[in-house]
Amino acid sequence: MMILQDTLPEAQRGAAELPGVGPCAADDWLRVDEVYAAQMAYRAELIADRPEAVLWCDPPAVEAACEVLSEALLLLPGLGFEVGEEQVTTPDGRRVALDWSAPLWTLGHLVQEDICVLQKHGEEHVLTGAVLCFPANWRLADKAGRPLVGIHDTVVEYDDNIARRVQRLFDGVRVGRPLWRFNRLSYAEPDLHQPRRIADDRPRVFQRSERQCILRLPKSDAVIFTIHTWVVRGA
Repeated sequence: MMILQDTLPEAQRGAAELPGVGPCAADDWLRVDEVYAAQMAYRAELIADRPEAVLWCDPPAVEAACEVLSEALLLLPGLGFEVGEEQVTTPDGRRVALDWSAPLWTLGHLVQEDICVLQKHGEEHVLTGAVLCFPANWRLADKAGRPLVGIHDTVVEYDDNIARRVQRLFDGVRVGRPLWRFNRLSYAEPDLHQPRRIADDRPRVFQRSERQCILRLPKSDAVIFTIHTWVVRGA
């Protein structure tokens, strides 16, 4: 599946460091770009065909997932959506029913971002729910219910120092003051759904960059981690 943006956002063309975060405008954790329709069609296909791979929510986290859906609905009219009481009309003309019993399923059909819900259990934030259609070398089933350190256990650069800094970020992010960072990697294949990155000698001719936002919900106190993925051709 090849879905390519025209170019990376200017802010994502420099060097990416861990954790490398900065402030994000309160209304800028969701975006719509030129491949919205194509990405959303692929998301709908993945959710329909492989729900066990891309969608999970611990029952106690449903309340927080409903809250992030509510917060998203406040931003969608400014991004070209028509929001009604029972359904949303998307920029590509689809009508998505608001299913409050399945808030992450609903978000998965509305926005390009993958959405992860993390809640504080003891000293660490734990992944308690996610709609993850476009993973980059990780599987939701491997990370569900795990704390931040466990989620990043395959990232070589994620040492004890980085782990402490990331946990402080999740502890310190404030309501209405999101944070953001980005990464960028070279891939041989452009497919957005890559739970297992293929290691071979083929030329890595595609650049994949994730814009990741961290925000705190005002009622549940959950932290939301959003991932908007760009894939472009070129080194």
